[in-house]
Amino acid sequence: MYKKIIRPLLFQFDPEKIHGYTFRMMRTMRSLGLLKPFFGNKVNEDKRLAREVFGLSFPNPVGLAAGFDKNAEAYQEFSQLGFGFIEIGTVTPKAQVGNPKKRLFRLIEDEAVINRMGFNNLGVEAAVKQLKKNNGKVLIGGNIGKNKDTPNEEAVSDYLICFEALFPYVDYFVVNVSSPNTPNLRDLQDKEPLTKLLLALQRKNEEKTERKPILLKIAPDLSDSQLLDIVDIVKTTSIDGVIATNTTIGREGLKSTNKKEAGGLSGKPLTARSTEVIRFLNKSSKGEFPIIGVGGIHSADDALEKLDAGASLVQLYTGFIYNGPKLIAEINKAILNK
Repeated sequence: MYKKIIRPLLFQFDPEKIHGYTFRMMRTMRSLGLLKPFFGNKVNEDKRLAREVFGLSFPNPVGLAAGFDKNAEAYQEFSQLGFGFIEIGTVTPKAQVGNPKKRLFRLIEDEAVINRMGFNNLGVEAAVKQLKKNNGKVLIGGNIGKNKDTPNEEAVSDYLICFEALFPYVDYFVVNVSSPNTPNLRDLQDKEPLTKLLLALQRKNEEKTERKPILLKIAPDLSDSQLLDIVDIVKTTSIDGVIATNTTIGREGLKSTNKKEAGGLSGKPLTARSTEVIRFLNKSSKGEFPIIGVGGIHSADDALEKLDAGASLVQLYTGFIYNGPKLIAEINKAILNK
């Protein structure tokens, strides 16, 4: 039903506008008790899918990637669709409008998306207000970043503000230094500033009565030597894992006419590269830390490839846009049948 009826209808409209409309429709359906019966699937609740990763219990290994529910407005609705965990954000200390519109583009021929949103969000306190409604029912990751007008030399402060504010309300944290849409943000992936940032977060984490997992989200555009630096940084800082990968600035092999739009590319063109990064990290680290695989998962086979490459969990974003909630159940069913 999704690919034949719902998706063609949604794709008639501007992607950013329809995103907000879809959220409102999901909330309405949930309030009427219709969302889970219409779009859920019992296979997602199979107890055999449960995973223990970095000390947390995931009901199933298929999550929603950051960028979809930036302000923690629809995590309960997405949970009813079958996701085992929801990553909200990227959240910044202060609200910001992001980059000028139009900034979100479908590349239908390539089953891809280009976005240059620029960390548009309502600020960390707005996310906290929404997360207070959770009561631990949905497993939540908090993806944190810095405001656009914060210089890199002061970035640590922004990440610490978000960390402190979200700490009581999320189950794990993701440090986002890999978005291509905030000027100079990716410079924080360099070894020295990244180590400094992660150590600062870890020091704050260790002050807590019970620490929470911290993960690093990396770009697919890193070289092998840079990926080896990531492995070393994970060991040095003792963070809990890596999310591989964010969007790419590459444009190789695209067919769509709007392929030259600036921003980060996600979807099918990223499938192979994100899996390569997962495999490289897993092999180089000898499997010493968990990896969440994300990037170009459009089928159950795509997800299984990432799990076989060394991922412990997977996340959907663009594949969910093109394939709908059925993809969650297809992946979970494939995992059970493997």
